[in-house]
Formats: sequence, structure tokens, C-alpha cells
Amino acid sequence: MAIEVMRDPRLKSVEWRDLCTLTRTDVISELFLSLPWLVLSLMLAYFEQYFFALGASFMFFLCGLRQVHNAFHYAVGLTKVGHEWFMFFLSIVMVGSMHAVQFNHLRHHRHCLDDEDVEAASAKMPWWKALLFGPIFPILLHKTALQKGSKRVKRWVLAELLANIAWIGLVLFVFNNDMLIYHVLVMFIAHNLTAFFAVWTVHHDCDFEREIGRTLRNKIKNLISYNMFFHVEHHLFPTVPTRKLNVLALRLDKVAPDLTRRMVF
Repeated sequence: MAIEVMRDPRLKSVEWRDLCTLTRTDVISELFLSLPWLVLSLMLAYFEQYFFALGASFMFFLCGLRQVHNAFHYAVGLTKVGHEWFMFFLSIVMVGSMHAVQFNHLRHHRHCLDDEDVEAASAKMPWWKALLFGPIFPILLHKTALQKGSKRVKRWVLAELLANIAWIGLVLFVFNNDMLIYHVLVMFIAHNLTAFFAVWTVHHDCDFEREIGRTLRNKIKNLISYNMFFHVEHHLFPTVPTRKLNVLALRLDKVAPDLTRRMVF
């Protein structure tokens, strides 16, 4: 586990608690962040413009990951119960159990890059193996959560899986709608790519003793990626909402610029 960087005394001088406070506008923005991309992708699929729909679906999944990732750390600005139900809702829309992903993600923070870190399994692979590992990755996350999770975690995972089975059944056998079938299929594809895009890209080729992951400093790239690649910053201060990580990055650069020398792209 890369614990040396977590114990770096310079980090004690970084102000971060003020960044955890969200205004009502911030909360509303986070709750509906992915909705425009979802609507656009469904509209394009409805008109059979699948090439362009794929781009919109990619952006929806990216924004969905940001939303659920903040929910994992209870950093959306809701009550704890509200965060749980928000993850449940996103589980259906994104087609998978977000509580299963949360279980593995929180273990990822506790066991960052060690043998217990299931989420980061692809980080030590070559890029092409990380891509091939993709279809196994979501299965492994769900299996691990059901095997090692608490009773509460298992209840949420099973509820989300049952809700997904019901939803997919409706899409395929009741609605039989090409637009909705497209969405379900593209979500499955997206999950199969997360081992590469959401894990390998931010952790590959890191020095596991000194470096937790990679980051990004280009303003345009961070705008396009919705701040999702401030990964070192997130590991150092996981309760800071994604929308505030750019501010945290500036503060971190002043006291420990060497900790953020590896870029995502």
C-alpha cells in the first residue's frame, strides 16, 4: 500500500474542510449533472443516429460515474439515506449495482494498490490486458461485494441486481423499444471498459511506495472530463466533492508539487 504519501507532513497544512460544503445550487447541479447527456443519447438513438448517440452515452456514463463516485463518499450534499437511494437510482439507470462498486471503491482507498485492492487489479497490467480484463471486472466487483460485504451491503446489492433484472426484463419483453435496448447494451459495454478508463488510466506505472495515482492540470481537459482525473487529490482528501477538486489541486501544488508529477494524459 502506498502509505508514505498519505503520511507526508506537508499535507497537514493543506486546507480542505471548507471545500466539503456544498450550496443548494451545487447539490442540484450534481443531482442532474448527467441528465442532459442521457436525454441527448436517447434522442439520438430514437432517430437511429447511433454513431453520435455513442458519444453522448459515453459522456452520460462519465457524468454518472462522477455522481455515483461522490455518493460513494457521501459527498453529494444529501442525507446518508438520500445518498443510498441516489446510488440505487443510478444503479438502474447505469445498469449495475452501485453499492457493489462502492464497497470495492472504499476498500480501494483502505488497501490502495495492495493485494486486497480488487478495484485496482488492472492498474498493474499492460494497457491491452486492462482492456481484455474489462468484461471480468464488473463481475469481480459484484462477486467480491456479495462475498465480503456486510449484511447491509449485500441487501443493497441484491436489491439493485433484482431491480436491474426487472428493468431489463421490461425493456426486452414488455417495451421492446430499440432506444431503451440501445441504452442497456451501451451501459453493459461501458462497464466493460471501466477497468481501463476508470482504473488503469489513473493508476498505471505508479511507484506504489510514493505515488497513489495520476492527475491532470490542463483546464480544457479537466473541463471535458468533468474534473474526474484529479485522482491523487481525491485519494489524499476523499471527502472533497469532485466539483471542488480543482481548487484543492491548486492548494496542493503550493505545498507538495512533487506528489502530482504524473499526468493521466
